[in-house]
Amino acid sequence: MKLYKRTWAETDLDALEQNYKRYRALLPEDTEIMCVVKASCYGHSDCAATPFLQDELGVKWFAVSNLDEALRLRKLGIKGEILILGYTAPDEAHELIENNIIQALVSVEYAERLSVCAKDKGRVRCHAAVDTGMTRIGLRGTAKNIADGLGTIASLEGISLEGAFTHYAVADTMNDESIAYTKNQTALLYAAADIAKSRGIKLDKVHSLNSAGGIYHYDSRSALARLGIILYGLKPDTALDLPMQLAPVMSLRSTVSLVKTIEAGTSVSYGRTFKAPRDMTVATITCGYADGYPRALSNIGEILVHGRRCKIVGRVCMDQFMADVTGIDVHEGDTVTLIGSEGGETITADDIAGLTGTIGYEIVCSVSERVPRVAVRNGKRLGIYKL
Repeated sequence: MKLYKRTWAETDLDALEQNYKRYRALLPEDTEIMCVVKASCYGHSDCAATPFLQDELGVKWFAVSNLDEALRLRKLGIKGEILILGYTAPDEAHELIENNIIQALVSVEYAERLSVCAKDKGRVRCHAAVDTGMTRIGLRGTAKNIADGLGTIASLEGISLEGAFTHYAVADTMNDESIAYTKNQTALLYAAADIAKSRGIKLDKVHSLNSAGGIYHYDSRSALARLGIILYGLKPDTALDLPMQLAPVMSLRSTVSLVKTIEAGTSVSYGRTFKAPRDMTVATITCGYADGYPRALSNIGEILVHGRRCKIVGRVCMDQFMADVTGIDVHEGDTVTLIGSEGGETITADDIAGLTGTIGYEIVCSVSERVPRVAVRNGKRLGIYKL
């Protein structure tokens, strides 16, 4: 694939390695790390990142959202364990079996339907989701109710129940109420698991820790820590300090297509929401909301041009936007930075999220499919990928 100089995202494998190793160092060795690589590694490119995680860093556990993502990892040569965290249609049981993929069980009824579809083909490896307070998927009720459900699932033909897990709702919120809520979630999962084990149900992997949980709510009973957003160099919550330094993995670059001088009073872009207060130099940038660059940055966002911050002027369009580059020696074809560092300045996905009323997760996941991903290692390009 050729990289055309328009807009592209760089995936810094050195930063990915730093984040992984720093998180790994915070946990005991017997807590295995499951790298969450759903949504093509949160928009960073599974093609670029997952073989590196496996082959260079020795990662053996991966988590994805759906069957399509899991099969894609197998095609990329991922040989380790893959857990689908969401729903797979029961009639796709043969795909799970043939590709040795672990399926999350969203309910007892779902497990029963999966069992019917699987029993003539083999056994589906499964981890049962336990709803301890997220109210999304999983077995619900008291610890005894949940253990009863685990017992029913374990008895099903075509199902190999190998583990159980829960997901925290507020692990990254450190007020007293949220801390207590997370403790209650943890207690319910392991109480249910203990009852199940006392009844002879073997659960090889019981896990509760997510990115924030591994740092703020570590529990030695969790066999796996599901490392998500921190792996990509973003905080679970920007308000919290972390006991490790993060290195953002994604940079988003674009290109100047035109530089022009406009007179005071000239309006810029759709809706004429910006009118030049003085004579200005304005650059047109080849990126827009179809590339995942938020339209909400209109008239408030900034970019980096030759290491200097420049204000977006006018509305962000589908494929282009304009920025005030007055006083900067800038020309057609110059590279600009929308996310990342240049000179002594940095704009993070969290910075953009703060301006647009969302979270950094959404910003990096929203960089669209038409934006090529470029894997970078030691400052050199290793490959160019489509999502």
